[in-house]
Amino acid sequence: MKKDNRAELPKTHSKLRNFTISSLLLLLIIGGIFFYFQHSSATSGDSKQNKSKNGGKHKHDDDDKPTVVSVETATKTDFPLYLNGLGTVTALRTVTVRPRVDGELMRVAFSEGQTVKEGDLLAEIDPRPFQIQLQQAEGQLLRDEALLKNAEIDYTRYKTLLSQDSIAAQQTATQESQVKQYRGIVEMDKAQVNNAKLQLNYAHLTAPISGRVGLRQIDQGNIVHANDTNGLVVITQLQPINVVFTLPEDTIQAVIQRKRSNESIGITAYDRAGKTKLAEGKLLAIDNQIDSTTGTLKLKAQFDNNSEILFANQFVNIKVHLETLKGVTQISSAAIQNDTQGAFVYVATPEKIVQVRRVTLGATEGDKVAVTNNLAPNEIVVLEGVDRLHEGSQVDIAKKDGQSIAESSDKKSKSDDKSPKHE
Repeated sequence: MKKDNRAELPKTHSKLRNFTISSLLLLLIIGGIFFYFQHSSATSGDSKQNKSKNGGKHKHDDDDKPTVVSVETATKTDFPLYLNGLGTVTALRTVTVRPRVDGELMRVAFSEGQTVKEGDLLAEIDPRPFQIQLQQAEGQLLRDEALLKNAEIDYTRYKTLLSQDSIAAQQTATQESQVKQYRGIVEMDKAQVNNAKLQLNYAHLTAPISGRVGLRQIDQGNIVHANDTNGLVVITQLQPINVVFTLPEDTIQAVIQRKRSNESIGITAYDRAGKTKLAEGKLLAIDNQIDSTTGTLKLKAQFDNNSEILFANQFVNIKVHLETLKGVTQISSAAIQNDTQGAFVYVATPEKIVQVRRVTLGATEGDKVAVTNNLAPNEIVVLEGVDRLHEGSQVDIAKKDGQSIAESSDKKSKSDDKSPKHE
């Protein structure tokens, strides 16, 4: 029995339609997924681009930004040349006052730390034993002078008798010898008197030099002796006062040449930290040999020390003024940069563009350095913020010559406000 093909035909069309619809739906889903990811990628890219425009840290954008720097103005000034050394203050004279006779210390006539003059009374030892010795010596002298006078009278009489041939010549000669003997005794007595006076004078201790006395070593009431090692007190002459210092042997030739030209060489003494100026003096002498162990030469300077700010054995820093360079361009040493080609500075133009400038350096003093060429006075050099600079960099000046730009603008505006207004 044959099947009816017309009945199966609608079923075949139905399946084909369902397959077509399913395929279209699948394509729509795949297309939607593709569109979603494409849209997400584009949105992410726009977001990153916007971030970059609104402050994203891209190297190219950073390089376009001006670098904030501090600058200073190169100045033209006289530049002094100094040699630096280390020194020790030494007193011109130091004397330990010791007793020269034995006895009780009756009185101390000075105050510790007092300034005394030569010949001032410092102390007094009991003078009574020496006064008694003086009296004894003077009494002995009077007695012997009387004996001498009697012997001289007898000698005169004997000579008269001898001329009359009334006495033996031997007796006259003996009397003459006795006169000479008494004369010698009298001279010895005079020496004893002078010695007693000297011992009495030694009982008064006086200042042998002018200067400042130190701390008292012996108190009143003690028995002192001529061989006491400590002495009574030490006197140090502080005006004038010397400083012995050293310089390296490589730098000493300039000092010697200046000394030979008979030009005065100024010496300045600073404190241990090298910041506070203590006194000014002049070079006094140069030693005659170099210390082979240190490679240095000793020099001596003298200071008036009118303020008495220098003390013996004080440690000081010394600056020797050799000469002064006239009209030299000067900048801070912080502006100096170095590379394999040598020293250079960053110069900021009025347009705030950086130039790399090769320079030749001269002498250095403190935090300042002399520039001998390729830098003119009043040019602007960069002090801080040089890490990111190169030729042609743009800069934003935040501080100039130690003063903030904002503060400078404020002061200028206030000055303008205070100035009289003319209608």
